[in-house]
Amino acid sequence: MPRPRTAETDVLIVGAGPVGLFLANECARRGLRYRLVEQRATQSEHSKALAIFPRTLEIFDMAGIAAPFLEAANRVTSVAVRTRERTLARIQFTPEQTPYAFVAMVPQDVTERLLASELRRRGGAVEYETRFASAEEDGESIRATLDRKGEPIEIRASFVVGCDGAHSTVRHQLNIPFEGAAYKDSFVLADVETNDAFPASELELCPSEFGPVAIFPMSATRRRIVASIDEVEDEAPSLPLVRRLLAERAPAGIEALSLGWSSYFRIHHRHVVRLRVGRFFIAGDAAHIHSPFGGQGMNTGLHDVWNLAWKLDLFLSGRGNDALLDSYGTERLPVIAQVIEITHLLTRVLGTPNRFAQALRDTVIPMVSHLAPFQHAFVRRLSELGISYGDSPIVDGSGERFLDASMRGGRGVGNRFLLFLGDDIDPATREEARRLTESLPEVLELRPSSTGGITLVRPDGYVAYAAPGGRGLPALASVRSLLERQTGVSAPAALAADRTPN
Repeated sequence: MPRPRTAETDVLIVGAGPVGLFLANECARRGLRYRLVEQRATQSEHSKALAIFPRTLEIFDMAGIAAPFLEAANRVTSVAVRTRERTLARIQFTPEQTPYAFVAMVPQDVTERLLASELRRRGGAVEYETRFASAEEDGESIRATLDRKGEPIEIRASFVVGCDGAHSTVRHQLNIPFEGAAYKDSFVLADVETNDAFPASELELCPSEFGPVAIFPMSATRRRIVASIDEVEDEAPSLPLVRRLLAERAPAGIEALSLGWSSYFRIHHRHVVRLRVGRFFIAGDAAHIHSPFGGQGMNTGLHDVWNLAWKLDLFLSGRGNDALLDSYGTERLPVIAQVIEITHLLTRVLGTPNRFAQALRDTVIPMVSHLAPFQHAFVRRLSELGISYGDSPIVDGSGERFLDASMRGGRGVGNRFLLFLGDDIDPATREEARRLTESLPEVLELRPSSTGGITLVRPDGYVAYAAPGGRGLPALASVRSLLERQTGVSAPAALAADRTPN
């Protein structure tokens, strides 16, 4: 049964960047009470994060918000590694078995605007100029103090989720270490109008003895330039500086015609050692920051709250236990560590000052990039389609992603697990599956599958359990056991699925 809700709100979300806005949208879609506070006076007006990868688009699809992003996006279908003199590699970015076989380039200010618009459509709003001041856990809820233009506001929430960036107040209050280090170089970020020398569908990664540069196409003639720099010049990067960086490091032909927004920044590779302390959680840049080479930062944060939202939903409705909440950190921390490892390696490889290492890199990349296994692994990692939770204590099996047509559009997934049955399931097992779902109507839903076997899919579109059709009744017993272990909801013991055949 649902837990008594003594708090004023279910989830207090601190920070209205893309991660906080997406979590608020998920709370609204699920019917959870929430408040979203942001100390800024308005949303970001700068493009900052840019790439949205295929798995994130699938997640947006399941959440019912993909359409405006697809309309706004420039679609990238290849990644090139190019020095000043030659092309080392060109890999087609066309992952298989996904409706989104491309990278969607959408500037962060547009992402925030679209998420905020969707939130308003669902009846929600951002509380601007409202700062999270402090909070204390008090039994079944949290007493939080907010500061709105100097006026203290006291609220009680069931949970607090810190999505408040690299300098997170929530993280600091919890005294969670932010382990890692800073890169010694500063970095240039610049949005420029260019000629059309490079295709709008290709992302360029350019290693150089002077430092790396990445060129992200936002349209046919608008590009994001990211480059390391030894010393900053003036308050913000100028057009002459951007032109000089491109002349030194980029392939010949590209011309920067005018400069839009630009900024210097320092980057780090850091992450927390835990994502949960009692009723407090952290996500996004509050939990992990890394090099912009690879464009994984915002996507990783969006995946964080997608993993968390359904678990909070089940817990608040009395259909999830503490182990389910703990699995947020168990599942996400290995993914975060891997993203930081890969982006750190990419940054070092592209920008190594060592001549021998440069020569080795420029020899090895052309050789391995032609190999099908390398191309497959590269696309799987960059697309985030290869993320899985096979080592999770609430998963029995590979924990790989799953997307069925019935799960798309915003109404296909909610707070119930989905039990998919293939055409190869015998009538007796099919009948017992029906009885199992009828005995657990609040946590389980039965659906047909175009593939064979028995597959239990979580509310976030990852496989919790899978078995071939021949496993029949014992497989259903495993499904029931898995559900009981993380939801605390029990099916009647008399179900035949709980009996092994003679």
